[in-house]
Amino acid sequence: EVIVVDGGSDDETVAIAQSVGAKIIAAGTGRASQMNAGAAVASGDILLFLHADTRLPKGFDSLVRQGLQDYDTVAGAFELAIDANLRGVRLIEGMVNLRSRFCSLPYGDQAIFIKTKVFTDLGGFLNLPIMEDFDLMRRLRNLGKITILSQPVLTSGRRWQTLGVVKTTLINQLVIVAYHLGVSPHRIVGWYRRAKG
Repeated sequence: EVIVVDGGSDDETVAIAQSVGAKIIAAGTGRASQMNAGAAVASGDILLFLHADTRLPKGFDSLVRQGLQDYDTVAGAFELAIDANLRGVRLIEGMVNLRSRFCSLPYGDQAIFIKTKVFTDLGGFLNLPIMEDFDLMRRLRNLGKITILSQPVLTSGRRWQTLGVVKTTLINQLVIVAYHLGVSPHRIVGWYRRAKG
């Protein structure tokens, strides 16, 4: 089952999704509310949240089921590969994958998957304008194991190519530090958008 949540796109997103048999639903802006809307109409026992600029590896469905086989595993994600050939990008991938494995903190661009019952019991994503994935993972860590699959998803390198590896990484880290320090996500998202230009 493929569900595409459209937040008012003005390109060919809906037509392309319909042409391959995806279920289309409309939702307001904001990734958290869009993902919650998609989850609300899903019928499966596992949810996988895929960002529009990320591609799954072949056989992802079997990998996800295998990853959730252990009774104490509540969720998971894939390792990250960035579609860019820039100096420093491989180091970023390595650091992301280490953080994901050892801190159980994958982010949304790693195609988070979760048992539907667990997601529902948690109340889904909090309606935050940024850091909704980080918040969900922190809550999940208290419930059970988060598995990281060694097969990577491939995410767009557009941010790194546009702003550069150093600036993109600094922005990302400042967002995380601000969130940890208790800065309002509404304020953080304003900074983030201005920093990205």
